[in-house]
Amino acid sequence: MEQNSQASGGKSIEQLVIEQLKTVFDPEIPVKINDQGLIYKLEVSTANEVRILMTLTAPNCPVADSLPEEVMERVKAIPGVESVEVNLTFDPPWSEDNLTDEARLEMGLL
Repeated sequence: MEQNSQASGGKSIEQLVIEQLKTVFDPEIPVKINDQGLIYKLEVSTANEVRILMTLTAPNCPVADSLPEEVMERVKAIPGVESVEVNLTFDPPWSEDNLTDEARLEMGLL
């Protein structure tokens, strides 16, 4: 998929999606999913179709159904987004190495 489809306000759809993803928190750990490194891949086509590949902290995570759905709904709400596909993967498995320093600080790991 090619990127850089423009939305109103001069920001690309990709930039708006990234901004929106920064507002999604894992309800189990009150840390943003971006800071946890749960988003593995983001693609935006020239037709403003968004594909997200994400993971969870564990395959048996209690939010395995609700968190990807929340991601999908938040991205769908962005003006100009035509469609959203969110896929889960556990390859590679998530690890604490995915955490940003900010997340480590919030979780008391620094």
